[in-house]
Amino acid sequence: VQAVESGGGSVQAGGSLILSCKASGKFRSTASMGWFSKAPGKTREGVACIGEGGKKNYNSFAEGRFTISEAADRRTLVLQMSNLKREDTAMYYCAVDDSAGVCVMASGHYEIWGRGTQVTVNS
Repeated sequence: VQAVESGGGSVQAGGSLILSCKASGKFRSTASMGWFSKAPGKTREGVACIGEGGKKNYNSFAEGRFTISEAADRRTLVLQMSNLKREDTAMYYCAVDDSAGVCVMASGHYEIWGRGTQVTVNS
């Protein structure tokens, strides 16, 4: 199974970006998918995730600014990011949790990871 992110880039504070992730290979239709971020000098943290039935969870810093969604086949994951702040600068990773339908934002639950896409927000 493979996950490949795209859509990162450099943007001014207050701007928007859309990240996409395409998952390929064999995994359960009930799998959860999520976005994680890793900034220099910080630990990786969950941004948002979506589980079976489309139930979504957001980290508090993403609530109201970011929107996670998925395609009907549950193999394309999208993160719409708006009102970006300098502190959003990080590498963003897509991940798949093949073990459960309810999504959690603990990275240890996720077995499949993409290589990441860089988001840089300039002030």
